[in-house]
Amino acid sequence: MINTPRIPRALRDRVGEARRVFVITGAGISAESGVPTFRGKQGYWRNHNPLDLASPEGFARDPRLAWEWYLERRARLRRVEPNAGHRALARLERQVEARPGGAMLIATQNVDGLHQRAGSRRVVEVHGSIMRTRCTRTGREFEEGEVTVEGGSVPPISPAGALLRPAVVWFGENVPLEPIGRIQTFLEDPPDLALVIGTSALFGYIIAWALNAKSDGATLVEINPQRTDLGGQAHYALQAPAGQVLPELIPGESPTESPITG
Repeated sequence: MINTPRIPRALRDRVGEARRVFVITGAGISAESGVPTFRGKQGYWRNHNPLDLASPEGFARDPRLAWEWYLERRARLRRVEPNAGHRALARLERQVEARPGGAMLIATQNVDGLHQRAGSRRVVEVHGSIMRTRCTRTGREFEEGEVTVEGGSVPPISPAGALLRPAVVWFGENVPLEPIGRIQTFLEDPPDLALVIGTSALFGYIIAWALNAKSDGATLVEINPQRTDLGGQAHYALQAPAGQVLPELIPGESPTESPITG
């Protein structure tokens, strides 16, 4: 069991008064809900070549295989729930937005929608959503339920008569400009608090967002059970799971989300 690190009073105060909060989340926070990480020992990749399942080339070779894998992932995601870390971030959003001039944005690398299910509204899905689909001919995206996937033909066909694909960023693809633009627009008015949660920060743009926020005056906090290179550059590095740290860091816990002081 990982004990929750002692949280400095100065950090508690910073969270309690922050008016612009930027949050980056990665696979670690979802792993606490039972969603396997891609790179861990129990990750989705362990029995397959990633390029066969999550690349344009692999999809072109065998769209049925790719879709069968994504449908299995969707089914698994429906069986998990947001955890205390997700709920604490949703609570923080409400608190921040109730302050004069308050605004918060979550930039998540996850494609599972757990932040939204926990109640967060200001979420940018950097790598897309596994629950949405995209037409390979027109680029039009469809929300879950707008087109038939489960129970229909595999691979599914769009209204335009072309293959549908999961609306996620695959290996070899660039992150779409729209989510990048939303994040950059938010950061034009510098945040005073930046939280980096459950990510190894391997992508250059993730590190850049975090360090740029720090250089613009934000208090940079990393929350991760594992040591990372980014942690050495943060003002605070709390080495524990988000589901333990965030409920204690963010005030106003409900009876079912009491702080863990281990």
